Amino acid sequence: MYFAALLARTEDGWEASDTELDDVETLSDLTDLARDASVDEDTVLVFIEQEDAWFGVVRVDGEEDPRIYVSDASAAARSSYGEILLTDELLGREPGAEDTIAALEELVGLDGSEDGEPETTANDDDDDDDGPSAGVVPAGPIGDSGVLSDLGLPEAELLMLRTDALSEIADALGAAEVLETVR
Repeated sequence: MYFAALLARTEDGWEASDTELDDVETLSDLTDLARDASVDEDTVLVFIEQEDAWFGVVRVDGEEDPRIYVSDASAAARSSYGEILLTDELLGREPGAEDTIAALEELVGLDGSEDGEPETTANDDDDDDDGPSAGVVPAGPIGDSGVLSDLGLPEAELLMLRTDALSEIADALGAAEVLETVR
């Protein structure tokens, strides 16, 4: 089960609204949704949570690029909403890397070798990768763990959150009551 909410900061405090993500397909769509909820281009937080599996926080400040934190990237990668947050940039991949890998896999046989070439073994690999494998998503937290530091939740505390994380985050921000109204 998923829960998604927007917290928009105003001069009177935080305003919360639950949100449907059915029409959101990309991070850009999610960012636009957050900006639409903004009052005078103030901070807007988007909370997404899959019960007991992972949570994500997207922070949008005016026209700045969104800042993203995901508590467990590998769990989020198995979720359609999580995939929205796990951008190539966040995962440290070249943009479009998955498309390139898929195209190359079509040219290579199922055994991992090109036609007429001998199959390589694990001992043949040089392990000279320039970065994370395109298909591998790391387990554990990923993104900007300091995303809420200036709002009252230090990086170390965010990294320790597991269950009921969004309530604890809202409590640290002074927005627990308004978040509960939309839960």
